[in-house]
Amino acid sequence: MHKARIAALTVGAGVLAAAAIAAAAPGVTAVSAPTARTAAAKPASVLPWLVVKPGVVHLSVTDRLGPFTDPQCEKSIGIACYTPNQIRLAYHTGPLYAKGITGKGTTIAIVDSFGSPTIKSDLAAFDKQFGYPAPPSFKVITPAGKIPAYNPGNSDMVGWAAETTLDVEYAHTLAPGANILLVETPVSETEGVTGFPQIVTAEEYAIKHYPVDVISQSFSATEETFTGLAQINKFHLRAAYQLAAAKNVTVLAASGDSGAADVGLDLSTYYTFPVTSWPDSDPLVTAVGGTELRWSGGKFSSVAWNDTYNKPTNEYFGGIAGPSPFASGGGKSIFFTTPSYQAGVKSVVGGRRGVPDISMSAACDGAVDIYSSFGGQPAGWSLICGTSEATPEFAGIVALADQVAGKPLGLINPALYRLSAQRAPGIVDVTSGNNTVSFTQGPKNKLFTVKGFAALHGYDLVTGVGTVYAPQFVPELAAG
Repeated sequence: MHKARIAALTVGAGVLAAAAIAAAAPGVTAVSAPTARTAAAKPASVLPWLVVKPGVVHLSVTDRLGPFTDPQCEKSIGIACYTPNQIRLAYHTGPLYAKGITGKGTTIAIVDSFGSPTIKSDLAAFDKQFGYPAPPSFKVITPAGKIPAYNPGNSDMVGWAAETTLDVEYAHTLAPGANILLVETPVSETEGVTGFPQIVTAEEYAIKHYPVDVISQSFSATEETFTGLAQINKFHLRAAYQLAAAKNVTVLAASGDSGAADVGLDLSTYYTFPVTSWPDSDPLVTAVGGTELRWSGGKFSSVAWNDTYNKPTNEYFGGIAGPSPFASGGGKSIFFTTPSYQAGVKSVVGGRRGVPDISMSAACDGAVDIYSSFGGQPAGWSLICGTSEATPEFAGIVALADQVAGKPLGLINPALYRLSAQRAPGIVDVTSGNNTVSFTQGPKNKLFTVKGFAALHGYDLVTGVGTVYAPQFVPELAAG
């Protein structure tokens, strides 16, 4: 679990027209292009800030009859925001869809504590808005026990419902032809061991009983909140990943939203030295970090996600002027030494398992639209961000590659590092930014800075090998 915050604000009903329409591939909905940055205008009101779980930074907006557009976000709160069509545009998935590569015949398993009571109808509303087809199959299973009754007054459940919504809607965005298997668990994953035994039980059941191709996990716990790897092994928490490796199932996990810092066992303070998290640090798991998409010259580019000193995101997602530790998680594991597939980047990882492995859109200055109607917040369109967004997006990309390969690809990390070393055109190097974060905490609000890592040519501990250009990455990964 990562610390996240939720806020509500009231905005005007008017929505500015998009500045331009980008041509879409045949059969793909036209995409509104983002606008140039504009000055921020304060919203009418900002309600009190709450700490919620799990690790997504979530901005809920009232009076929204339709999804946010970038011009409206720029004018109202001074940040960029993107529709799912624009995420498709950023990764150039249109040419793949035009060829029938939609994830057809594959299954994405999404694992979340509690789930959302309205996820099926919410996905239907999301699809209707953007003209997407429903997934061929959308099943919800609860193999680890009965889910407690949804309580809209429980911020933990509300947070997980938002997480579930994000995971399902954005995995489906990039792999519209894939089956969705939502695996809900009855205990909230927080920090340390809590919630993980139920996750292991649920994932093992899903792998054994369903044709799962890729598992998307938008959660993790700081390694230091465990007593050590021995505790993870004592509770057999790696069992699901070992089974997945044996069954050629790809497992993904978010690298976290607090940069080089992360949340402590008390769920309210950050570590003041560099840490990383598990299961993204597990050698059997692909760790997904975060980038910020930037629109310029009629196209998107990517830099490492770091909103620490971004005043609009701090004000509207963090409730303060800043700084706030909103950045791509990444660093060196204290549990695992360098796996063989990272031998070529040992100069960067220093003999440890380095995370992340690859990155996708996650920045709060570039948040994405979701639709939800579960209780505990106003129904309608919201903005959301974090590596919890990046992970299901990459799950969709993996599902496209699975379709091309005609089989699940299993552990893809060796292929990722091989493609990076070969400078394959499907890997887009991210060379700008870092995940150094600052924050105040303690009774005297002392300022702490946790020095992180810089984006580099090739592999780095902020964005991994980089991000993807889907038309080439998908067949490259399928062949790998």
